[in-house]
Amino acid sequence: MRFSVPFTRWLPEYQKPGVVRADVLAGLTGAIVVLPQGIAFALLAGMPPHYGLYAAMVPCVIAALFGSSRLMVTGPANAISLTTMALIAPLAIPESEHYVALVLTLSFLIGVIQVALGLGGAGKWVEKVPHSVIVGFTAGAAVLIINSQVGTLLGIEIARGTSVADTIQQAVLAIQEGKWRPEVLGLVLITLLTMRLWKPFNKWIPAMLVAVIIGSVSLVLLEHYFASFTQIRKVGAIPGALPPISYPVISLDHLQILFGPVLVMTLLASTEAMAIARALALKRNDAFDANLEFIGQGLANLGGSFFSAYPSSGSFNRSGVNLAANAQTPLSAICAAVFLIILLLFVSPLAKYLPYAVIAALLLAVAWSLIDIRQIKQEFQSGAKEWIPMLITGIGTITISLEWAILAGICSAFIAARISTSAK
Repeated sequence: MRFSVPFTRWLPEYQKPGVVRADVLAGLTGAIVVLPQGIAFALLAGMPPHYGLYAAMVPCVIAALFGSSRLMVTGPANAISLTTMALIAPLAIPESEHYVALVLTLSFLIGVIQVALGLGGAGKWVEKVPHSVIVGFTAGAAVLIINSQVGTLLGIEIARGTSVADTIQQAVLAIQEGKWRPEVLGLVLITLLTMRLWKPFNKWIPAMLVAVIIGSVSLVLLEHYFASFTQIRKVGAIPGALPPISYPVISLDHLQILFGPVLVMTLLASTEAMAIARALALKRNDAFDANLEFIGQGLANLGGSFFSAYPSSGSFNRSGVNLAANAQTPLSAICAAVFLIILLLFVSPLAKYLPYAVIAALLLAVAWSLIDIRQIKQEFQSGAKEWIPMLITGIGTITISLEWAILAGICSAFIAARISTSAK
């Protein structure tokens, strides 16, 4: 029984010096990052704000224990949240009791299908996704992360889900009209500079964690001397509570109205998680078992539905933070969930000192680290059969939905390979 749990494969690594310490500190950094993100994603999903934090607890632990990925962090995600709202809002009033019940039932049903897919061996199809597609997806996702933070970086309002082109247009217009906030960008630069200067000492304390502290303290000090800094938006107080027990409502009516949403969400959640898990595996040269990841993600959604967690998937933002914070094993994700609970129970009032600009700076650094210039050059040097799928996937990730971008990349890889073979 001991070896039936995938997490046990990494137990021998904890005998190595510094592994546990690295995972604990990475988990602490991840918990801090998810505080504002979870709230924002919950609002995107039409759920009460604190439900985004619930989604970052139990699903995160279950996926770490039963999934294949060493570094992927499971929880609330941008695309999942937006799609949840789009699919369930026509069926009930967002944030209402009925709406919450439908969403939690949606989580349960997604989990059932994902586990079934994993047990049925559907993962073999995921493992055939070309490397060039993953490289393109990773670079495209990095652009999306940057795009989602432009408004915060400039101190202007840009609605979530705004396209890259529209974001650029709004940002340029705000700068031209003098509506942007230089002091916000200044705080961002302080945070980024802290990370850069602390990088040589990252082995002992993650630079991201130090940057969060320095950035927050800097704002407190600046507020005393410059009135404009008092206008910088902060996370605010967060309800300190454990996720309440919940029960999915399995009835014929619910199954009928949720049939379409379940299929769409399963496709989206699975595609996103698999792509992220594979991308992280390639970065660290880790083994990856798609069937096991299907099961891990399915159990995360299944279990999460009983602890007030709306549909979850792999989070590129949090996984990127986990990677950048030098995490070593799935223990980092478990620590992130545990620290999040501790933060909510004991220090949630301190969130009122945490500026969104500091979080945006962290995510900007994460996005930059995900763009692997060396791998991109290698794909171009390998010929059209590699760089064409990479470009199509990358551009598609930026311009269309993630699942269609990956599908387009896979199809183009197949066509490019056939043409290349025929030419020879």
